[in-house]
Amino acid sequence: MSDFAARRTTMVDTQVRPSDVTKFPIINAMLTVPREDFVPAAQREAAYLGENLDLGQGRVVLDPRTLAKMLDHLDITNDELVLDVGCAMGYSSAVIAHMAEAVVAVEEDEAMATEAQEALAEVGSDNVIVHVGPLAEGAPQHGPYDAVIVQGAVEEVPAGLVEQIKDGGRIACLFMEEGLGEVRVGYKQNDQISWRSEFNAGAPVLRGFERQVAFQL
Repeated sequence: MSDFAARRTTMVDTQVRPSDVTKFPIINAMLTVPREDFVPAAQREAAYLGENLDLGQGRVVLDPRTLAKMLDHLDITNDELVLDVGCAMGYSSAVIAHMAEAVVAVEEDEAMATEAQEALAEVGSDNVIVHVGPLAEGAPQHGPYDAVIVQGAVEEVPAGLVEQIKDGGRIACLFMEEGLGEVRVGYKQNDQISWRSEFNAGAPVLRGFERQVAFQL
């Protein structure tokens, strides 16, 4: 077993399983996908730490526990289309690709999107499309989606993103309020989202997901 393979096993055994994540597709994906191949070369040694991996400019790779628990609550099945917003270099999309029928990964940084495409091709994630564009706009031309996951924090979810969720679909977001973060899963019925609080976590708020301040006289 290579050193990185051993670290993957340790990550799952010490960060994922103890967080009550037991679904086989999630465990299998996180044991399989080489996380070190989806981070900057200078940070490969830090790929399996139990914390967010800083990519600069307010972007992170979510820590393994947070990603695993978000996926656990989304409960993705192998006949579903998933929108992965803010995929960065593609790790989350590679993991989700093991569970879903297809994944549309949105990344606004063209350099990271290119690296994501290359890394995803390298690991054989041929059911992932990388869409380059503003994160808050999603990828409406490929939707609607059974499930949406946002790889970073939000203060508000843009209405245009909600419109891309199928009726009966769901979305997982990490909401930050006054420095405190909480992952919530929203369930869409009749064009309305009903949110359920699931667990605490933290990350920087993504550009385009800030709370809009109303103009006051």
